[in-house]
Amino acid sequence: MTDFFQFEADFVDSLRCIPMQVRFKLDTCGVKLKLPHWHHLSQDERQELVDMPCASEAEIAAYRIRLRQLVQSHLGELPADLPVEPHPAWMDPTTVPDSVQTQAESVGQTLSQPQWANLTPLQRFALIKLSRSQHENKNFLPALQEFHLI
Repeated sequence: MTDFFQFEADFVDSLRCIPMQVRFKLDTCGVKLKLPHWHHLSQDERQELVDMPCASEAEIAAYRIRLRQLVQSHLGELPADLPVEPHPAWMDPTTVPDSVQTQAESVGQTLSQPQWANLTPLQRFALIKLSRSQHENKNFLPALQEFHLI
């Protein structure tokens, strides 16, 4: 899972922002990593978090431990915990979340359930994150285009 989305191209070389695949892992392991925390990590440590697997129960636990160790070693504090959703919307291929549909409609599009089902969990995760009201939504339309939804 080390492929980046095209809409992230302006920052992935430097990893100055937290890429979606790392954000996906953060939600999976239940750690709230803030951008200032990310900026304190070295380039190699950021790349390690990109490359490190986080799918099986053992990998999720190892990822959480390593991430917390890195933040504590740089900042002397542990990152906050995030509640882990037992059935996250990005893992449900049957229902397009309202926030995603609303954001799609705001750019003159609609998403069908088959389109949603054909996306990977990471792509669905990205659209959910990019459609949240507190998020800057400038990458939502590029994501729709990249995922061949329009």
